[in-house]
Amino acid sequence: MNNFDAYRIFEENGKSIGKLVQLSLDDLDAGEVVIRTHYSGVNYKDALAATGAGKVIRRFPCVGGVDVSGVVESSLDVRFKAGDQVLVTSYDMGVAHDGGFAEYVRVPADWVVPLPSGLTLFDSMVLGTAGFTAALAIHRLEQNELTPAKGKVIVTGATGGVGSLAVRMLSQLGYHVVALTSKSSETEYLRGLGAKEVLLRSDVDLTSKRPLEKALWAGALDAVGGETLAWLARTVQQDGAIASFGNAGGAELHTTVFPFILRGVKLLGVDSAATPMPLRKQMWLRLASDLHVNDLEKIAHRISLTQLPQACSTLIDGTSRGR
Repeated sequence: MNNFDAYRIFEENGKSIGKLVQLSLDDLDAGEVVIRTHYSGVNYKDALAATGAGKVIRRFPCVGGVDVSGVVESSLDVRFKAGDQVLVTSYDMGVAHDGGFAEYVRVPADWVVPLPSGLTLFDSMVLGTAGFTAALAIHRLEQNELTPAKGKVIVTGATGGVGSLAVRMLSQLGYHVVALTSKSSETEYLRGLGAKEVLLRSDVDLTSKRPLEKALWAGALDAVGGETLAWLARTVQQDGAIASFGNAGGAELHTTVFPFILRGVKLLGVDSAATPMPLRKQMWLRLASDLHVNDLEKIAHRISLTQLPQACSTLIDGTSRGR
């Protein structure tokens, strides 16, 4: 096989830097399945890795990209054969194992998910790690008895990849969705995704020291962390739940025990990277059925490998929208 293009992340003078390079299969990490890449999503974690804004890369050099969809080129595992359409998300992809920002990917067979019927390869990566995380967060909230009849559900970081998809999925399931954003210019975009209300972060007092505030939300999906997550804990209804999956607004959480012992609020961690394969497959089947988003083109746009640096910059500085 000839050499192919890849976006590889190096460490230079103690900093991460991404470069478009030529690689061969021999340069890639070991694995039983070789996939010819069709698409890979650009996620916040990818941006942290490629720019060095976050220390997520565990070994250098490493091809970036925490997810990929494509067609099996070759397989040493009987579960997969050449021509199969497949996808891979998370595990060590793009942080400790060469990832999806390359024309070819080689991964362990145990990481590979057959493309569910009803999804295209493009669909699967518009969803990608972001859509999988949104689905997993909704699943965790449902496990804790969240239903549309319980009340409003708020989504923070609503214009981001996970947030945009979560707003749309929840709306399709019949929830009254409130989208929290710092971008007043994106109100119509969020309403177009199905948000019944758009709440601006500038209109919310995130710095209140009160242990409890007016109960507003039956459930919450939080991509932000920090002060926003603490505010959510203070404002969730009795027996409500928060699914936490991001730290774009800070990694520290300063709160009291009162939301948990006086209102029975549940704080649910969502870790998409370590999801066991049976649940992983279940979530992808839901993403192809009741959580399927029909007009993914409205949320996503295609870029080339050469445009990755700019895409990562917009994610880090908070000016990106959708996928």
